[in-house]
Parts: sequence; structure tokens; C-alpha cells
Amino acid sequence: MLRTSDKRHRANSLDIAHLAGVSQSTVSRALRGDPMVSSATRERILEVARQLNYHVDKNASSLRRKHAGTLALLFFEDPTTDDSSINPFFHSMLGSIIRTCSRHGYDLLVSFQDLLRDWLADYEDSHKADGLILLGYGDYVAYRDRLETLIAHGAHLVRWGQLLPNHPGVSVGCDNFVGGRIAVEHLLRLGRQRIAFIGEIAPSAPEMADRYRGYRTALEDAGLSLERRLQLPAVSTEASGAAALRLLLERDVAFDAIFAASDLIAIGALGALAAAGRRVPEDIAVVGFDGIPMGAVTRPALTTVSQDTRRAGEVLVQTLISQIEGREVENVTLSPRLVVRESCGGAEMS
Repeated sequence: MLRTSDKRHRANSLDIAHLAGVSQSTVSRALRGDPMVSSATRERILEVARQLNYHVDKNASSLRRKHAGTLALLFFEDPTTDDSSINPFFHSMLGSIIRTCSRHGYDLLVSFQDLLRDWLADYEDSHKADGLILLGYGDYVAYRDRLETLIAHGAHLVRWGQLLPNHPGVSVGCDNFVGGRIAVEHLLRLGRQRIAFIGEIAPSAPEMADRYRGYRTALEDAGLSLERRLQLPAVSTEASGAAALRLLLERDVAFDAIFAASDLIAIGALGALAAAGRRVPEDIAVVGFDGIPMGAVTRPALTTVSQDTRRAGEVLVQTLISQIEGREVENVTLSPRLVVRESCGGAEMS
């Protein structure tokens, strides 16, 4: 059992550094989960800390670093069929964000925020949080001025969303263009040539618009012409996907496949196809986008372009912490992958 020389002496980081054979700064970094400290060194420091019955005084540590030790995760409310108001795509990402915050010694404050609230005054200026993570704000054009003002005031923030030229701040996002292209290329390999697209393509929906660009490029590369009647607008809800599919059927235009710009849209389309007596995949093959767990239990199970939400959560937190600690940060684009299931006629594979 390790002991300090004076029973009245309360163990501190200097005691741990001495007994672990490292510097005091290394102890501090290890205790707050800095990934630059090796696993072996961190475990040695934590073992010494346990034997000395040492506990981190988060308030004192925060005062020294002028940090709250907290990150704020701001959601934009989505229309959902349950009471969560959170797009199910973000559920697994939220778990990854929480775990990564914990590993780095940060608490997480989660809040719904509309576009009218003063985020900076609410969080960084009031010392509630050291930085902001924005989820669900895909239409950043509508609040670009707010982001630019926050950045001009020195706010630390990172957003999940499409990487666009000259966008303000730092973003982590998926390669939506590649995702759209691989979805349509898969359908083309199956012999489908009349492929409908369901989703928004306006500048206000940059992620879906890039998925549409991938769809269009795949068709053009295959020598197929783009038919406007096969493009239907829809927001990311099951109801919108079902309504768009019914409109497509009313147009009386031939199609043998659907690429939906989100899994929720695809799931809504699956229901509408079943109601119309169309068989999936025999009559119509369907591919979604996102990789939400719900897609694996639809009937038939949904083929999808899956985004790596676990990695996304890790990168969002690590990028924000790097900003807070004054390190250089860059935009990050994550690669999607195709997960083939029954809605395209194949056994599950990825």
C-alpha cells in the first residue's frame, strides 16, 4: 500500500507524479483522459491515484484551466412519430458522443435549441460549457450569420453536416456524394435502370442534394438519361416518403427501383408500395441512406448506405476538445458503406 509521508497530508497530483515516475503535467493529462498519454502510463497513474485515495476536484481543476469541464450538445428538434423529437439517425451518435466525453473527462449538457436562441450567451459566455456540438442543423444556410457571429466572438464549436465551400467553422460529415453514387451503382448492377430518387435537392438541404448529385452521376456514367418525373421531393420522415411514393404512382411513370435520400423516407416508401400491391424487391428494389437500426427490422429488411455514427461521435468530440485546447483542427469527411439486405433481393452483406 502506497502512503504519503504525513497522514494529515491530502494526496495531490505531485504525489502521484513522484510515485508513478512521471511529470505532474503527465498526471494531469492522464486524469482528464488525454489520448496523448499512453495506455500503460495512464493505467500506472490511475493505479497510484487509487492507492492514494486521490479524487479529482473538478471544480478546482476547471478554475485553474478556466474551463467548465462540460461540452454542450445542441439538437435541432425534428418531427418524429414518438416524443423524442430526435431523428433516429442521431440516437447511436449520441451514445458515442457521451462515451467519448466520458473518456476525455468532460460532462455533456444536452439541449434542444431553435434558431432564435443566443447560443453563445446561453453556454460559453455563461460558463455552462466550453464548446458546442451542433446536430440536426443540416440547413445551416438559415443560420449562417449566427455561426459566423459565434466564431467571430471566439466560440468553440463543431457541427455535423455537409462540408461546403466557404462554410463557417469546422464540420464533420459524411461523403454524401459517394454514398449516393454507390447506392445507384448497386441498383444498376442488379439490372435496374428506371431508378427514382425521393428526397430534397434544394440548397436548403445540402446533404440530400449531394446524395442526388451522386445519383445523377451514376446514371450519367451508365449512359442513362435523367428523367425529371422520377425525382420526388421529401423531407426525412416516413409520412413524407409514403406521400412521395403515392405521388410517383399517380404519375403513371415506369420505375423499377427507388433510391431514398434517408432511411425514414425509404421506410415510408416501403409501406406505400405494400399498400399499392407492389412487391419489394421483385417489382421495385429500394435503397435508403443513413443505416438506422430500424432499417434492419423492416419487412423486407432495408438495403442502405450506412454512416459510421460511432466514429462520427468520436471525431466530433475530439475535434471540439482540440479547439478548446488551442490545437489546429480541420474538417473531416467520413466514408459511408453499402449494407445490402432483402429490399434489393440479396442476403445481408456490407
